[in-house]
Amino acid sequence: IHLFGPDIGAWHRGSNGMGILFSVFAAGLAAFNLLLDFDFIERGAKRQLPKGMEWVAAVGLLVTLVWLYLELLRLLAKLQDR
Repeated sequence: IHLFGPDIGAWHRGSNGMGILFSVFAAGLAAFNLLLDFDFIERGAKRQLPKGMEWVAAVGLLVTLVWLYLELLRLLAKLQDR
């Protein structure tokens, strides 16, 4: 829906200041999620959770690492376009 112009939702995709700020926020959110994953792993090890939970923690950690990597690449691309 383009009620207010064609670029109303494109502010986070460009290499302008708002786009870079959004990418920094997304990378920070991914880094915080990485801390949450490590906390989950540590608490699971202390509570001696079943072996099946190791896979849950590993997949969660892998997804977070890929997300952080992609966000950092997106941020670097925006900084290079600037």
